[in-house]
Amino acid sequence: MSEPLHPEQLRSLTPLNVLSDQQWRELRSQLVPQPLLAGQLLFRQGDQARMTYYLLAGELQLQGADGQVQRLRAGSEASCHPLSPSLPRLHEARALSDVSVLAIDSATLDRLLTWRLAYQDLLLALQQSGADVEWLERLLDNPLFAKVPPANVQNMLGRLQRVQLQAGSRVLEEGAAGDCCFFLESGRAEVIRGAGGDSQVLAELEVGACFGEEALLADRPRNATVTMLEDGSVLRLDRQEFFALLKAPVVAEVSLGEAARLLAQGAQWLDVRLLEEYQQAHAPQALHMPLQLLRLKARLLDKARTYLCYCDSGKRSASAVFLLAQLGYSVYALRNGLDGLPAVQRDALLCESGAGYLARSGGRIERSR
Repeated sequence: MSEPLHPEQLRSLTPLNVLSDQQWRELRSQLVPQPLLAGQLLFRQGDQARMTYYLLAGELQLQGADGQVQRLRAGSEASCHPLSPSLPRLHEARALSDVSVLAIDSATLDRLLTWRLAYQDLLLALQQSGADVEWLERLLDNPLFAKVPPANVQNMLGRLQRVQLQAGSRVLEEGAAGDCCFFLESGRAEVIRGAGGDSQVLAELEVGACFGEEALLADRPRNATVTMLEDGSVLRLDRQEFFALLKAPVVAEVSLGEAARLLAQGAQWLDVRLLEEYQQAHAPQALHMPLQLLRLKARLLDKARTYLCYCDSGKRSASAVFLLAQLGYSVYALRNGLDGLPAVQRDALLCESGAGYLARSGGRIERSR
């Protein structure tokens, strides 16, 4: 299989040229050129497949219902735009030579473009008011904000409180009560769990990262310490604003019936409870990834797959969804958790016990022993 093309190779394509670096990364799996032999059909007139096609190499023929024929050569100005974009298709597209085309899911592209263009308006307005948009652009590259309406972001910016910190300063401490979350505005920070010789580094945070939200979502004390590795600044967002402006649009919830539909389409259960809870009973083929280890293990998940998180009350799974959304995963939480299900549905769902399933590199799943 060919390697995905680099975004720089596609910057001439409209409207792909307005996407951010993070959005290009989200599209990476779809940026693989597809070959077509001379004489082969790309699509017929009347085709309704929701795909956006670009000609990358070779020559195509587009023929309309009136019989008019257009020859399209890669590298021309016309080839920088989608092929017959209207649905149903107004043309038949056939290769005149061996060609290479790019095919992108139109729904995904529409979502990314809508998000990007909406935020461009916000960035322009803030720039005209003298705001620091360079930092904000880095913040908006966080996949978390793909689900946050621009109006919420604008409201959030007016409520953030800047705190300047020196290297070695603790932004938050494990065990402390959580009344806010933070965004890293500048510098570097480290997330550590445990104390003394038993401490474990969970992550190093980059500019734009959101942290401290787990204590708010789970309504529990802080489960880790965050320390500045160099001089920098953080932006503080109070609990009430976090829930109103960020949690509501980001943490998508599904009913058990909606989860069943997603499972039929290839989704995967993700159990974020403790090992003892998981071993006692878990959903069929549910991956086990406890919330406290999610930052470390999330890289083992497959970004091409949808994950359905569950726990007892729904609070831990909400935290998991919020974290995984920041990392660019498609993820939902089971609404109200296992405790919100009638007993008969809960027992039917938690039908496996003992050793379960673990994620391995490359998105592989294997049975634990």
